[in-house]
Amino acid sequence: MIETIHVSTWDDLHNEVFRESWNAEIGRFRSNGLFRGVSASDHALHNSLMRLGGPYWRLESYLLRNFRKYAHRQTLPFDDDWNWLALGQHHGLPTRLLDWTYSPYVAMHFATHGLDEFDRDGAVFMVNFVEAHRRLPAELVDILKNDGSLVFTTELLSRYALTLREFDSKAVRSGLEPFVLFFEPPSLDERITNQFAVFSMMSDSRIGLSQWLTNERSVCRRLVIDKALKWEIRDKLDQANITERVLFPGLDGLSRWLARQYTDSRRNPEALEDQSLPPVVFREGN
Repeated sequence: MIETIHVSTWDDLHNEVFRESWNAEIGRFRSNGLFRGVSASDHALHNSLMRLGGPYWRLESYLLRNFRKYAHRQTLPFDDDWNWLALGQHHGLPTRLLDWTYSPYVAMHFATHGLDEFDRDGAVFMVNFVEAHRRLPAELVDILKNDGSLVFTTELLSRYALTLREFDSKAVRSGLEPFVLFFEPPSLDERITNQFAVFSMMSDSRIGLSQWLTNERSVCRRLVIDKALKWEIRDKLDQANITERVLFPGLDGLSRWLARQYTDSRRNPEALEDQSLPPVVFREGN
């Protein structure tokens, strides 16, 4: 069951994303949470493969095969399904993966970057990946344990299965209950690194993460952000340098950041026609 918490102040949001981050065993604040921000609170955790519609699960292998055929091979450290899947997700290929981040601030950015949806409540999903991994099959648990890791890498996944087809067939043959795992993509570029990215992957492409989470307790929380709070979050993130300029390095990210930075927060259809409004003044360097 996904617990839903409504937040209407910056302090409440801040407290919620860092709740239970204290780790008494090591005496440090180390959260077991991963975060995903959405601009509208009613957005489900549907991956891009599901959004194709129809019998989308039959298309996954064709999509990956053709992506590998036409993409540049020199962009990957290893020529295997897991690296190609991560690269495809990174560049918009429909996959069963979902983007997450270790950073609550990066998730807040994605909940507040779309100005066209500032009239709607946003949300930040928080998933406890350590708790989720307790539901993994024993072989995958052992791989993490032997490596001393809490999340997978593409290299660790290849120890379990060399291909996505083998990964799926092992789950079917063993009669395992559906499970979700989380893995860090290779540092293909600065965008992945700066966004502190992690991907989730279901063991069955026909099952969405939202569906799986509804049957699992204490794994996920959804923080619904009041729409009236969005501008405060947005301005504070900008001051903290959590912007498109950093998260999407390059001219595209720079342009998107500047366009939003100089957008009038009072904008509405009537205001656009009302020339009597005083101009918005920006300080030098903003």
